Amino acid sequence: MKNRTGFSVIAILSCCALTLAAQAAGKAQQKIEDKVISRGDVRIETLAQGHGPVVVLLASLGRGAEDFDGIATDLAAHGFRVLRPQPRGIGRSSGPMTGATLHDLAADVAAAVEADPAARRGRIIVAGHAYGSFVARALAMDRPDLVRAVVVISGGTGKSNKTGANGAAPDPERLKIRQAIVDSGNDQLPDSMRLNALQYAFFAPGNDPHVWLKGWHADVLAAQLAATEATPLDEYYSGGDKPLLDIHAQEDAVSAAGDAQKFKALFGDRVTVAMIAHAGHALVVEQPAAIGNAIVRFARGLPK
Repeated sequence: MKNRTGFSVIAILSCCALTLAAQAAGKAQQKIEDKVISRGDVRIETLAQGHGPVVVLLASLGRGAEDFDGIATDLAAHGFRVLRPQPRGIGRSSGPMTGATLHDLAADVAAAVEADPAARRGRIIVAGHAYGSFVARALAMDRPDLVRAVVVISGGTGKSNKTGANGAAPDPERLKIRQAIVDSGNDQLPDSMRLNALQYAFFAPGNDPHVWLKGWHADVLAAQLAATEATPLDEYYSGGDKPLLDIHAQEDAVSAAGDAQKFKALFGDRVTVAMIAHAGHALVVEQPAAIGNAIVRFARGLPK
């Protein structure tokens, strides 16, 4: 009995030692580097953490890299290096806010990638949330040499809501959603109005929209909308010919769950679809662990 007890104590101590070592390694891997690179008159701040194959995360309309805090931590813990370039006008990133297209903003991301030694050693997986997926797809089109695969997180169609198909009248519901998106980021409005807009456009029922009251940049939102309108859809929509993970939320008001098969229907076997439960358009903060797991599974299944 003594020997068995002794072995149990040793096993417990060994497990504790291994757990502490793993925690220490995890903490070391989670150190966030913060660098600014220059590209002409543009400055791009990039948050980087982890070691391994590189995943680049691009934030949604009018929002910054902090929305990916949870996902970046998960990916780094799973053995990936994560880059999060801040868009122009957020953090220490700066550059012309008018006259840009998605190609210009994709070039900002390319500059951030090329400045990272780990990213230069192998092609990246670029993941964009909503509007960020437009930039991700433009990058894959413009710089196929840099991109290994694309992840579209609630990417929608990318089509303007100002006009309907074939010159028809705009869809009133789409216009209402578009206005709710703009109102969500307008800090001149009362919080109560913004919370209603956030709940309507971004969050699934039962999920708390307060988490997104902060972190909006109205001038960046306007500039990004203009850049999208200035870029023809066929110049970025397909993301080239790269493998594509289409992540959808079951209760997304902006990019409806019924759209989940749209890329699959258009682009066939290069598309993998992942559906996230209990989430709306703000799924990166509603269900970060589920999104991180979907990206990890997709990345590990890519051809070597």
